[in-house]
Amino acid sequence: MEKRQELYKGKAKTVYATDDAQRLIMHYRDDVSAFDGAKLAKLEGKGETNNRINAWVMGKLAAAGVPTHFVALLNERESLVKAMKMVPVECVVRNVCAGSMAKRYGIAEGTKLAEPIFEFFLKSDALHDPLCNEDHIRVLGWATPREIDEMKAITHRVNAVLKPLFAGAGIDLVDYKLEFGHPADDPQGPLVLGDEFTPDGCRLWDATTGEKLDKDRFRRDLGGVIEHYREVARRIGVPL
Repeated sequence: MEKRQELYKGKAKTVYATDDAQRLIMHYRDDVSAFDGAKLAKLEGKGETNNRINAWVMGKLAAAGVPTHFVALLNERESLVKAMKMVPVECVVRNVCAGSMAKRYGIAEGTKLAEPIFEFFLKSDALHDPLCNEDHIRVLGWATPREIDEMKAITHRVNAVLKPLFAGAGIDLVDYKLEFGHPADDPQGPLVLGDEFTPDGCRLWDATTGEKLDKDRFRRDLGGVIEHYREVARRIGVPL
């Protein structure tokens, strides 16, 4: 697989074309950001750690029948993925009240929820990823009714796989976000999970102590960001 020109540079990853139009290379950098890019830093080892965690999680999801864009781990910082046309919304599942949900509704952070709560957000840094509902998505043309149903169904399937997996490692899967799209070679086909699943995009707390093991350590200046990311990897069995 030949790596070619840079196609897109996000806050923490760079995407490159390859000699196969249906395959891209996702490069994980050491950059970390919060608050829509207002807080930035470089943390040595972050790119490699997240690349390996994501590859492991995507493998577990694929084995459970969840369709993903992940193809293969190429090296310490790069993975091969399917080229995708993404849906411009994020899907969030909350198993425990935290973050923006706690602030929005005045509920104490750490409140256990009777069942998972699903939320949609428009993917837009400029607008700070506003909360939206199915009517917004459908009427404004961000996704079709079929895509809305598929995103919700797959997101709940992911929760059913990952929540017990992390629990077995003594970690509470508090919440997480997912992004979906269609493979470039099948734009009318079923949706596929894209982007990544790493401590950058979810909240993970020690099940006994409540210690934060995710990007909140960076957001809240708690320190030890990479050490705790690597602790997550160690507990769930990711080879580093």
